[in-house]
Amino acid sequence: PDIAYEVHQCARFSHNSRNSHEVKVKHIARYLKGPRDKGIIMKPEAKDLRIDIYADADFARLYNTGIKRDSVSVKSRTGILLAFGNVPILWSLKLQSEIALSTLEAEYIAFSQGMRDLVSARRLLSELGERMTYKVVNVSYVSKVWEDNTGTQNLANSKGPLMTSRTKHIAIKYHWFRSMVGPQIEIRRIDTKEQRADMFTK
Repeated sequence: PDIAYEVHQCARFSHNSRNSHEVKVKHIARYLKGPRDKGIIMKPEAKDLRIDIYADADFARLYNTGIKRDSVSVKSRTGILLAFGNVPILWSLKLQSEIALSTLEAEYIAFSQGMRDLVSARRLLSELGERMTYKVVNVSYVSKVWEDNTGTQNLANSKGPLMTSRTKHIAIKYHWFRSMVGPQIEIRRIDTKEQRADMFTK
């Protein structure tokens, strides 16, 4: 996960790479070669084996670095980290398919995309639990979604329609998960410094 951002940046230019991209790829290779005799030790928290997700986004971060007339330069980036027992098992980052008009919208799109991974992972855990006699207790059953944007948290937790000038245009596909929030999934506030998905967007 620590090289995901750099690899993503280089992969974006694989169809039209330049010398600067070659230099960066060599830099990544040297980074990986350095600690090749070491590894990442991951110790799951056995007391609380639940699936959590961290979702983050940056709002049009490429605007000042890319070609401003190119629509890609105003797209936001989504970063998602899925953890089981506090151990990362899946992570991804990508440019959002549509252009977000605010930080709230960019974060909400990332949040919705992360929820897709969370729902499928919860179903997989439930199926494995049935076949392997894994006891799914109430504490494990409730997943937590860690979000550092207060507006996104309020919008996702809202029980009724929340139509404001900033959110009324957001498509239905980004509201689909709201019925699951509560009994199955909790949305928790996390400080930006502790947001584990932040490494995929900066």
